[in-house]
Amino acid sequence: MSEPLTGVLALAAVTVGSLHAIAPDHWVPFAALARAQGWSRGRTARITALCGFGHVTVSVLLGALALLFGLEILRIVGQRMEAVAGLLLIGFGLVYAVHGLRHAASHVHGHHHAHYDHVHEPRRMTPWALFLLFSADPCVAVMPILFAAAPLGLWRTAVVVGTYEAATIVTMVALVLPASAAARRFGGRWTTRYGDVAAGGVIASVGLLVAVLGW
Repeated sequence: MSEPLTGVLALAAVTVGSLHAIAPDHWVPFAALARAQGWSRGRTARITALCGFGHVTVSVLLGALALLFGLEILRIVGQRMEAVAGLLLIGFGLVYAVHGLRHAASHVHGHHHAHYDHVHEPRRMTPWALFLLFSADPCVAVMPILFAAAPLGLWRTAVVVGTYEAATIVTMVALVLPASAAARRFGGRWTTRYGDVAAGGVIASVGLLVAVLGW
């Protein structure tokens, strides 16, 4: 009985993980930043996968806590964290756009050698900022799946959870790579100078949609 149920739950995990990763906040920010910062396909995939790992792992940890303290309490906590996710994206996008404006202004006025030599430091921190942002945005949909799998034992639960995590990450990467490749087709002086500003604006817009529509 446990084997068929494990298969059914794994299929549900694949379905839920893939569908929730289609939401634009799971891949548009990475595509925008990949275009603005000139990430390679490999770097884009690695950063996206890392952030997806943090996103799902926090969800699973919340689910594990829910097993101990009750599903409803952790569901409320997770939903509140999800509600903040849009605001975090908006804040990240606006800060990144301001950074881009400062960078563009330094080149316009021709004095980027002295004051803006550290311009690449925020770019180096961007992947880690994204990782923390996505880790603070759990998906509560995994909790019922985790609860359903828990009676089957540790290993079968791990299989179901691993399937959910793999489906989420694979879907995110599968959407990001063609989107970032398409964005690279838009070249020119304007995109080179104001690419960071545009990326920040796109991320903030996605955050606004998440906050308004509750994705």
